[in-house]
Amino acid sequence: MKICVIGVGYVGLVAGTCLAEMGNDVICVDNDSDKLEKLRAGIIPIYEPGLDALVKTNVEENRLTFSSDLDSAVKESSICFIAVGTPQGEDGSADLKYVLEVAEQIGKSLNGYKVVVNKSTVPVGTAEKVKEIISSQTDFEFDVVSNPEFLKQGAAVEDFLRPDRVIIGADSERAKQIMLELYSPYVRNQNPIITMDTKSAEMVKYASNSFLAVKISYINEIANICEKTGADINKVRIGMCADSRIGTKFLYPGIGFGGSCFPKDIKALIKTAEDNDCGCKLIKAADEINKNQRELFVQKILAKFGENLEGKLFGVWGLAFKPKTNDMREAPSITIINALLARGAKVQAFDPKAYDLAKPIFGERIRYCTSSYEALEGADALLLLTEWNEFRNPDFDKVKSLLKNPVIFDGRNQYDADSLAGRGIEYHPVGKG
Repeated sequence: MKICVIGVGYVGLVAGTCLAEMGNDVICVDNDSDKLEKLRAGIIPIYEPGLDALVKTNVEENRLTFSSDLDSAVKESSICFIAVGTPQGEDGSADLKYVLEVAEQIGKSLNGYKVVVNKSTVPVGTAEKVKEIISSQTDFEFDVVSNPEFLKQGAAVEDFLRPDRVIIGADSERAKQIMLELYSPYVRNQNPIITMDTKSAEMVKYASNSFLAVKISYINEIANICEKTGADINKVRIGMCADSRIGTKFLYPGIGFGGSCFPKDIKALIKTAEDNDCGCKLIKAADEINKNQRELFVQKILAKFGENLEGKLFGVWGLAFKPKTNDMREAPSITIINALLARGAKVQAFDPKAYDLAKPIFGERIRYCTSSYEALEGADALLLLTEWNEFRNPDFDKVKSLLKNPVIFDGRNQYDADSLAGRGIEYHPVGKG
C-alpha cells in the first residue's frame, strides 16, 4: 500500500518505519527541515532500540522516504496517518490544534478516495471533527478512522511489529476492510484486530493508559502504608501478584510514572469527564499519588541530611523517565533534582542516553558524568532514579569506596536490603520501614 504518515515524532517515526518494514511504500512528512535532513542522513532523533537499523534498511530499499511536501504525499497515498502532537493544554485537555490543521491540509490535497487515520492520542469525538474539517475542503470521498497506538518506549518497535491487539475504529465497511488488510501481516500470531466505532476506539487509549496509571499509583499507595507499618512491599507484592486475577505487570513500587503518555492522558481523561459532568475521583487520585511519590522520596533524603543541603553532593543514576529511552518528559528526576538544587545541594549524574534532552532542562546546574561510578566520586549518597539494566548489579564494594557516606536511596527498589546491610551500606528503598 502507499501510505503517508504526517508528523515524524516518536509515534510517527516508529509507525512509518514499521509500516515500511512490511513492504508498504511510506512517505513520512514533517515541517521540520532539520529533522528531515538528519533522518535522510541516518541520524535518528530519538533513542529507541532497533529503530535505527529499521530506518536505515527501509530507506536503502526505497520503501521509506522523508518529505516536507504534504500535498504531494497525500496525493500519492491511499492511507494518510495523522501522527502529530497533541500537547496538554493549561486546563489539562489535549490541544488538537495540529491535528485539525493537518486535517484541513489533507482536505485541500485530496485527489480521490482516502482513508485518513488518527494515530495521535485524541479525545472522544475527534474523528468527527476531523471529518467535518476535511468535508469543508473537498468533494472527494474519504473515511476517517481511529487507530490508537500502544507503543511502550523502549519496546516500541516490537510493540508495533507484534502487537497485543490492534484497535480499529471505523464507521464504514470500506475503511474497515482496508485497515484489516493493512494490519493483517502484524497479527500472524493470532492476536486480535478489534473493530469498533471511532468514539469507542478513541476512548480505548485513554482508558487503557489510565488503568495502568492507577495500578502504579495503587502499589505506591500500598508501599507508603508498608513503610509506616513495618511491612515489606516487596514481599506484599509477591503475595499479591500470585493471584491470577491481579498479575505482575505495572505493580512495581517506586517514584511514580512519567513520560509523554500517562501524565498527559490521565489529565485529558479527567478533563473529558469534567466536560461531561462525570465523576473521576479514582483517576484524579492516581494523578495526585504519582506527584506525591516524588515528594516523599525527597523527604527521605531530607530526613537523613536535613532541610539545608548546602555542601551536600548527590550522585544520581538515571535521568530519563524510564530505561531504554532518552525521553525526559515528566521524568521524576526533574522534580527530585530541582528540589535538591533548591536546597543548596550539588548533583552529578549519569544516564546512558538522556543527556541530549536533559541538558536543556538542567543546563549547567548539574554535572554530567561519563560513567556511573564517576557520578559517585565524593558524593554523600547515591540516588537511583531510573532502572537501567547496567545499574542492577553494580560493584557495591566500589560504590561504597567512592561515596563519602555509604548511603543509597533507591527509587526503583532494585537492590537487596540484607545484602547491602552486610556490606555496611545504609539503604532506603520504597515501601519498607
